[in-house]
Amino acid sequence: MILINEAAARREWPGEDPVGKLANGIGEGMTRVVGVVADVRESSVESASSPAVYVPITQGQPDAVSLVVRSRLPVGVLAPAMLRTLRTMNPKQPATELQPLDSFVDRATSPRRFVMVLVGIFAGFGLLLASLGIYGVIAYSVAQRTREIGIRMALGASAGTVQASVMMKTMRLAVAGIAMGTAASFVAARAMAALLFGTAATDLPTYVGTVGLLGVVALIAGYVPALRASRIDPAVALRA
Repeated sequence: MILINEAAARREWPGEDPVGKLANGIGEGMTRVVGVVADVRESSVESASSPAVYVPITQGQPDAVSLVVRSRLPVGVLAPAMLRTLRTMNPKQPATELQPLDSFVDRATSPRRFVMVLVGIFAGFGLLLASLGIYGVIAYSVAQRTREIGIRMALGASAGTVQASVMMKTMRLAVAGIAMGTAASFVAARAMAALLFGTAATDLPTYVGTVGLLGVVALIAGYVPALRASRIDPAVALRA
């Protein structure tokens, strides 16, 4: 009797129920499949599972055996009880080290996590530079339009009207930059598709969230110049 994983079932009996089928070449003679288990990523989290067969330990001659236990208890509490039980069953059982499954996953994903942390840091710096750039452009534009804003306010333009004008210019620049950046990100994401796991290269929520974040940053970066423009004294602006 054997168990097979889903990858083996798809390869040997595509579109059929493999339970009860006879498999040849495993042990001596024909062996019956008694169950199908989920695929396990053994080599890495990125690579697909290969076909696998699970044989009872009494039917095979394994070089090494690993015991996997699911429990809600911490390792420090679970380990002594497990070792006592194992030594009761086999007094010659050597001392062994118990490790949480999370530690294996952490080691397997640590290189990717390190790269993503670096990417996140650079992305944060990029967002900061973009915010400073938007602020600098809008502030310079307001400084260049000081006399124009003063004349408009002297002719009756309200502070809210001036703020709205500056913010509209800010959002026009932001929308143009976001549009070009989104188009470039689509191209870059397809080139980096092999580095992604569990996420599509064109993941819509990610793009929507990024565009929304950049829009909010643009609003904040343009608010200070807009507020400063609305506080210009018309008399001082005209004298200047």
